[in-house]
Parts: sequence; C-alpha cells; structure tokens
Amino acid sequence: MQAELYNQSGEQIGTIELNAYIFGVEPNVTLMHQYVVMQQANARLGTHSTRGRSEVRGSTRKLYRQKGTGRARQGSARAPHRTGGGVAHGPHPRSYRLNMPRKMRRLAVRSALSVKYAAAQIRFIDDLSFERPRTKDTIAFLNAHGLEGKTLIVLDSKSEQNMVVRHSASNLPKVGTLLASYLNVRDLLHYDNIVMPQAALTVVESILGNGTGAAAAVSEEE
Repeated sequence: MQAELYNQSGEQIGTIELNAYIFGVEPNVTLMHQYVVMQQANARLGTHSTRGRSEVRGSTRKLYRQKGTGRARQGSARAPHRTGGGVAHGPHPRSYRLNMPRKMRRLAVRSALSVKYAAAQIRFIDDLSFERPRTKDTIAFLNAHGLEGKTLIVLDSKSEQNMVVRHSASNLPKVGTLLASYLNVRDLLHYDNIVMPQAALTVVESILGNGTGAAAAVSEEE
C-alpha cells in the first residue's frame, strides 16, 4: 500500500510504501477500547484516603445513657452519621494499574493507525526541522499542509533538531509532539491529524512491523 509523501513546504514529492501489517489491518475496536481504559486507569494515582470511625479523632464513649432521656439512642461521636465522624466504606490508597499482553497492545496501536490512515488523517513528510524554536514556524508548517484542528507531530528521537520542533510547538494548545516509541491508542484517537516524518515512520515500522516494512522506498514523481 502507498501514501503520498510531502516536503516541509506542503508540496507532494512522491509516494511512499507502507507496511499493510501496520496501516492496513481490520480495526479491532474492542482492543482499542481496552487499551484506552488501561491508559486511563494507569494514569490514576490512587492516593485517595479517608478516615473510618476507628481513625478519626474523638472519644468512643457513649454520648448519653441508652434509656430515660427521651432522645434517640446514640453511640459514639465517631459514628459515620454524625458531623466529624468517620467515613463509612470510604476510599483508601490502592493501585488501579491494569496491563495487557504485548501482542494485544501492539494490535491495538496498529488498529488505531489503520483507522487514521483509512480516514486520510496521517500526513507523511520527508523531514521536519526548524532553525530555532519559534511558534510561528510551526504555524506556517501547519498552514502549508492545510492541517486544522488537533495535530500530533511524531518524532523519531530526542535529537537536538527534534527538540527544536518540540519547543516550537509547545505554545500551541492544539498541537502535541510524541516520540514514535511512545505511540499509543489514546493519543492517536485524540488528535485529528498525525504528522509523521520518514524517520519516525522507520521507528514505528521497526517496533510494530513484521519485518517487511518499506519505509525507505520512495518513488519520486516526474
């Protein structure tokens, strides 16, 4: 399968061969949902904590005698129904961590990439670099490619050149950057557009591919 390849100025310079094992699979919606649930659960700190009736400050002495007062019977001031009392069945620190087998995680990411590719929401470019960190350079790049809405720029590494790109996009609320090795379902589905340079595509295919990737095979237009 093929996709159009553009340069940084927004001009199509050829086509690129894509690995159908990554960008052409039948989307597994159930796995993608399970992956996102796992991500959201693992993002929870689980530090919530409440005090029960045995932990709150105060005496356990009975407030007044059981009979003879004409009032409703009462026990300890720590009882949950009293102001300042303990919390009944309240939350305590716990781990919400979930996990998925590696093959399932990778299939979920490949499903998300296939969904974005089928919707023509992935823009493949030969290279992306700026001379220095400037927000206006990122805006000019997005305008040149006609990218509107939330856009994710996938980077291949933490090189100095990529860090300039990252800083140039950091002030734009609808633009995010992510290393190709950290590609995940939540980010892929959250952003409207995915910008993927060839270097990042090579990393993606090395991680998710089946050994038949052709990220470097480019046919130049006449």
